[in-house]
Amino acid sequence: MVSARIWFTCACLLLSSLSVPAASSKENLPVEPDTSLRLDEIYDHESRLFIIVYSLKGNGVVDYITGRSVMEHARSNYGNPVYYTEPQPLFYWWNHTMWNDPERDGVNGNEQVYQENIDFDLSRYKPCTFNGQSC
Repeated sequence: MVSARIWFTCACLLLSSLSVPAASSKENLPVEPDTSLRLDEIYDHESRLFIIVYSLKGNGVVDYITGRSVMEHARSNYGNPVYYTEPQPLFYWWNHTMWNDPERDGVNGNEQVYQENIDFDLSRYKPCTFNGQSC
């Protein structure tokens, strides 16, 4: 009976060493898109974040968002806002997942999943409509 237990234990160890490791559920975050795919730019005064909204497919549907820390902001001679931001984003939103990049070194694989299964609510920044069109 003892030899049967030893044989069973050895068989389990052998099978476990032959099994293929499970694939990571974390998909690779795409690099920040080209400026031609930008849909909107938003400055969040509360968090001092400059948020850039993209459409990766170019069809007008928001599917990628970045947020950069704003170091300083001012007005141009024409009254337009000018934002001086960190070179790389602090966070990314893509594929219903919020990613954090505390190193702020761009997409290179060291980003951390902050929250999964989340939608980004842009209505917080532009909640109004006028004649059916966004403000």
